[in-house]
Amino acid sequence: MPGDLERGRLKLQWARDHMPVLGAIRRRFEAERPLAGLTVSAVLHVEAKTCVLALALQSAGAEVRLAAGNPLSTDDDAVAAVREAGVTTFAEKGESLGAYRAGLEALLAADPDVIVDDGADLVARVHERGDRGRIRGSTEETTTGVTRLRALERSGRLLFPAIVVNDADMKHLFDNRYGTGQSVIDGVLTATNLLLAGKVAVVAGYGWSGKGVAARLRGLGADVVVTEVDPVRALEARLDGFRVMPMLDAAPLAQLIVTVTGSTGVVRAEHVKVLRDGCLLANAGHFDVEVSRTDLEGLAVAHRTVRPYVEEYRFADGRTVYLLGEGRLINLAAGQGHPVEIMDLSFALQALSVEHLARHGSGMAPKVHPVPAEIDRAVAEAALAPFGVGLDALTDEQVRYRDSWTEGT
Repeated sequence: MPGDLERGRLKLQWARDHMPVLGAIRRRFEAERPLAGLTVSAVLHVEAKTCVLALALQSAGAEVRLAAGNPLSTDDDAVAAVREAGVTTFAEKGESLGAYRAGLEALLAADPDVIVDDGADLVARVHERGDRGRIRGSTEETTTGVTRLRALERSGRLLFPAIVVNDADMKHLFDNRYGTGQSVIDGVLTATNLLLAGKVAVVAGYGWSGKGVAARLRGLGADVVVTEVDPVRALEARLDGFRVMPMLDAAPLAQLIVTVTGSTGVVRAEHVKVLRDGCLLANAGHFDVEVSRTDLEGLAVAHRTVRPYVEEYRFADGRTVYLLGEGRLINLAAGQGHPVEIMDLSFALQALSVEHLARHGSGMAPKVHPVPAEIDRAVAEAALAPFGVGLDALTDEQVRYRDSWTEGT
C-alpha cells in the first residue's frame, strides 16, 4: 500500500541527520557534479538510509533508479519521500516475485551507466542477456553477491569491472559485524517479543556477520552455539568461547537458530525432524534459501501465521517450530535494518565507488576489483572525526624503517 509522505520525509531527515560522512560527500557532489549525464540503477533494500544514498548520487548529477533488493525489505514511507524528490523507484513492501523481477527489468530498460547491486541479481540478469550496453561497472554490497561475481569472473564471463564494496575494511568490519549483530536482534525481538537470556541460540556461520550476531546474543545472556563448514572459522569461534558442533547435533538443543552463511539448505529436512519444540528459525543471509521453507511445509501437518512475521509449523509428533520473516532477512523483514551510523559508512563507500567507476570504469579490466585503498581510508578518517579521535603520524625515520629491507636486529 502507498506510504505516508510526511512520515517518509521525517524518516529521510532523521537518517540524513545521522549520516555525516555521506553528507560531506553529498555536499562535494553538489559542487562538482561528477555523475552528470549518467544513469545509476540500484537494487537495494529501499528504506530511509538507502534513499539518502540515492539522493546523494542524484546530487552528483545522476539520474537514479531504485528497485527493491528483497520483497520484504522496503519501507513504503521512504519510497513515497524519495519519489517526491525525483528518484524513480520500483519497490513496495511485500511485493510479489513478479513485481520484484519487473523492477529489475525496469532498471535495465533505463540502459544504466553504473549498477549498484545487493546480491548481484541485476548483474546476473545482464549476463544472462550477454549484453553490457553502456554499463561502465557495478558495485556490490553483500557477501552473496560477491560470491556470484567471483563465480562469473572464474568462468571468464564477467562483462565489466565490479567493485566489491562488501569486502572493504570499512564495510565488513563494521556493517557486517556491528550492523548485522544489532539489527538481527532488533528483528527477532520485534517479531517475537520473547526473552533471549537463557535460551540456547545457534548461529550458523562465523563470518563477520555471524561473529556480530553471536557476540550480541551472548551479550543478551543467550547460550550460543556456532556451526561452521570452515575449520579456521570453527577454531576461531571455539577460541572466542562458543561451543561448536554440526547443525544436526545443535538442532535438538536450539531454541533459536539464526542462519548467516550466504549458502542454501542450512536448515533442511534432516534438521527439521530433530528440532526442539518451540524453536525459532531466523535468517540473516541475503536470500530466503538458508532455512528450507519447502522442507518445513512438506513435513508439517499444520501451518498458520500467529503474529506478524511469525509462521507456526506443527508436526505430527506434536512439536511446533516458528519461522520468522518468511525466512527472509529478519533484520529488514521485521526490523529497521542496520543502524543509521553503520550504513553511513557502507553507503559512503558505495557513493565514492560509483564515482570511481564513472571516472575510471572504462579503463578498468572486466574483473572483480577491491574498493580502492584511498577510498577505504578516506571513509575511516571521516568516520573518526565526530569522535574527536586523533591519530599519530609516522616520523621520517619510521617511514624509512617501514620501506627498507636492510633494517633488522
